[in-house]
Amino acid sequence: MTTPPVQPPVPQNPYAQPVPPQYTPHAAAHAGAPAYPQQYGQQQYAPPAPQPAPPMGYGPSCRLCGSVPAVEATIRGHQGFIVVMRFLKLRGPFCRRCGIAAHRDMTAKSMWQGWWGIGSMIINPITMLINLGQRSKINRLPEPIPGGPGTPMDPGKPIFRRPATLMLLVPVAAFALFATMIVVGAQSDPQYASVGECVHNSGSYSSPNMTVTDCSSSDADYEIVGKLDDTTDDSGCKAFARSTVSYYEEYGSSKYVLCLASKS
Repeated sequence: MTTPPVQPPVPQNPYAQPVPPQYTPHAAAHAGAPAYPQQYGQQQYAPPAPQPAPPMGYGPSCRLCGSVPAVEATIRGHQGFIVVMRFLKLRGPFCRRCGIAAHRDMTAKSMWQGWWGIGSMIINPITMLINLGQRSKINRLPEPIPGGPGTPMDPGKPIFRRPATLMLLVPVAAFALFATMIVVGAQSDPQYASVGECVHNSGSYSSPNMTVTDCSSSDADYEIVGKLDDTTDDSGCKAFARSTVSYYEEYGSSKYVLCLASKS
């Protein structure tokens, strides 16, 4: 009995890919497997899960977090740049927390960015007053219902506890300076002078520039001994015995004559 020679082993290819098992759709379906299995080398992407719809009866949802209830509102802001200006606007709907956060943030920015221009100093406070009406609608909302698509914003610190509030001193200081200039101007304007006060002529005799001054001052040139309103006719100064010089002004419909006596 002869023994067949031993055959050498066939070398294995290390790069050979394993053969996938045959797939029988009917058997797979019977076994509860998916009708179309995942293919080799291909990744399957499931469609995104739909967002939950807001509960019935709550109207629109917040544009920032999707929570309900929400209300339609528009928060405005203003920026002044000396010559030009910029108007800001953020439309709702907002839930209570997101609406308060948006109003506080926009108002704080307007407080320190909205004063840098003559026109802006008028428009900026009007903008913040308009926002109060929108804020009142937001304040009437209850807290957002938990479980919304997103997290409501953190309202942060109240407006008057933020550093930007200090910028309110800018319009206050500007108004105080403007009012002071008006008062000082009125006090030195001879149009508002009364009999018994004194004036100083910083101009010339032919082109006078009269300003009211203290009678005890060395700058006092004349004392007002008479005043004629609604006229530029200085002949009426003859009625005042001490009058030696007259001065008149006319601005549109406003005109007057000062009858003056020299202080020297």
